[in-house]
Amino acid sequence: MLIDRYGRRIDYLRLSVTDRCDLRCTYCMPKGFNGFEEPEHWLSFDEIERVVAAFARLGVGRVRLTGGEPLLRRDLPVLAARLSRLPGMADLSLSTNATQLGRHAGALKQAGVNRLNISLDSLQSERIATIAGRDVLSDVLAGLAAAQAEGFQPIKLNMVVQPGVNDDEIEAMVRFSMEHRFILRLIETMPIGTTGQQSGFLDLQQVLKSLSRQFDLVPSATELGGGPARYWQSRDGEFTLGAITPISQHFCATCNRVRLSVDGTLYLCLGQNDKLALRPLLRSGASDEELEQAIRDAISLKPERHEFREQPSKVIRFMSATGG
Repeated sequence: MLIDRYGRRIDYLRLSVTDRCDLRCTYCMPKGFNGFEEPEHWLSFDEIERVVAAFARLGVGRVRLTGGEPLLRRDLPVLAARLSRLPGMADLSLSTNATQLGRHAGALKQAGVNRLNISLDSLQSERIATIAGRDVLSDVLAGLAAAQAEGFQPIKLNMVVQPGVNDDEIEAMVRFSMEHRFILRLIETMPIGTTGQQSGFLDLQQVLKSLSRQFDLVPSATELGGGPARYWQSRDGEFTLGAITPISQHFCATCNRVRLSVDGTLYLCLGQNDKLALRPLLRSGASDEELEQAIRDAISLKPERHEFREQPSKVIRFMSATGG
């Protein structure tokens, strides 16, 4: 097992397969940005499989495919099938904006992807266009319908809540999720890159109290995917609400994850700059034992916590470059 110096077991890898995206969400990537990683620096499918296999041998059984927008990576279901068959792989999931999901849902399900997290910040076309750079609401809704038709369960909706932008839509999103049997997760904006630092932050604590009263929700101890969300459920168990609150109530003491970017850089904390480049090892003939030792050494560098409140402008890389 991978245990860091603070006694946390690391069993979750978030794997970015591309830093490209077909949207420009205001909190993630600047409008007009084109400073993407060169394709020759991307890890190949063989390299990705080798790294994930090394993590799996070290006890990391949860992998989430992220981006950018992961469905822009050609033949992603082929990679997913390869990863799902690795010994020790317990859970393979995908984060997506769902604009391409209608075409790929069936292939992803057949490839062994277990669960989906889908970004949806608004149910209003004009607002989606403001947040994401263009109106893709109909594409996202079609992707959600395709995912449900393929039997994906659960499907989580991720709503990044921004004051004065979409915070007045939280109740509508709750009712939409109830109607369609989605899990809704509200997320505080993180100050990552200039885009995240310029986006407004809304403390979700009072929002959660209000929603709990309005919809008669009770805290839930149910574990849903190994991530950082805290959950509440309706008393009949038919609806689940999650919250990811890295600013108002951080979860660093139980952090169990690291992130691998498309160029093979292993980031140890979303809110810090600690990292290790694995691509040079992969392309210089390192043995599996050397690769595993490099991963162990990297985990020993994982910091205790982020400093989003203390140093909100510390992390200058964009979220899309780090990987979900």
